[in-house]
This record gives sequence, structure tokens and C-alpha cells, in this order.
Amino acid sequence: MTRRSTSKARQQDAAPLAPSMPKIPPAQVLPRLAALQTATAAELKEQWRTLFGKEPPPFNRPYLVSRLSYRLQELAYGGLKPETRARLEALGEQLDGGNLVLRRIRADSRPLPGTRLVREYDGVQHVVTVRADDFEFEGRPYRSLSAIARHITGTRWNGWTFFGLKGRPGA
Repeated sequence: MTRRSTSKARQQDAAPLAPSMPKIPPAQVLPRLAALQTATAAELKEQWRTLFGKEPPPFNRPYLVSRLSYRLQELAYGGLKPETRARLEALGEQLDGGNLVLRRIRADSRPLPGTRLVREYDGVQHVVTVRADDFEFEGRPYRSLSAIARHITGTRWNGWTFFGLKGRPGA
């Protein structure tokens, strides 16, 4: 088995699936972005096929519009440099250690450090302080809100639900 050089292999792997991606003249970007807002679902899916060279994902309209908007600008003005992409990947690995579950959690869904979560349970008020990497309850650190909810109730709870954080906008 022969080995390709890694940079050539990466370039070939990153090649688009479509034979050639359309060039978008910069003057067309704003009108096309505006047209996305009123396009039908079928039109959005067709644009996806044209701009990405593959079938659209089964996501909602706002997702398709946002990704198509980015792709239009990327094709008109250029995307991230390979060095920038590599650096972002390396930083992501440092932050989550390659843990795919952590990668799916939105960073802005966690309350800001210093936030105090208050929950009354069985007539007792319980206060949790959000810290940068964990939570503090009764002077002790806890890695999750679920562990605190279990400590308080003696049963298994989803900590986000127990403290009223699920179902809120941005949560």
C-alpha cells in the first residue's frame, strides 16, 4: 500500500462533491441573501444542492437559510484559509479533548459563572452557584446539576429540569 503525503490527502478529502462549485459575483450576494428570506422550501433545497453539491439535511427553514447565507458569502468572498481551519480544529480538540458529546453542547446554553440558581424543595431553599468549570452547593464543588439534584432529593433528576433551566429561550 502506498502512502500519499498528508497535505495532498487532506486537499483531496476536502474537495467538494460537486464537479464544480458556482462562482458567485460579489455584486449578487446581497440580492441573493434577500431572496433567501422569501424562498419556498423547495427553492431552498434546490439552492442547497447547487451550492453544496449534495442533498440538503432534514433541518428546519432557519437552519437552511443561515447555512445557505454563509455558503453564498463563502463562494463570493472566499472561505477560511486551510491554516485557520486547522488552528480552529486544534483549539477545539484542546477544549473538548475530542469528546463529541461536549462538542454538541452549545457554550451559551450554560449559565454564566457567578449565576445563582435558587430552588425550593420540601420547604427548604437551595442555592447553587455556577462556576467556570463546575457548580458549588453547600460549599462543595459538583461537576453537574444532576448530581446536586440527586443530593437534594435522593432520586435521579435531570439537573437542568430540576433547577428550571430547560424550556427557557437560549437554554
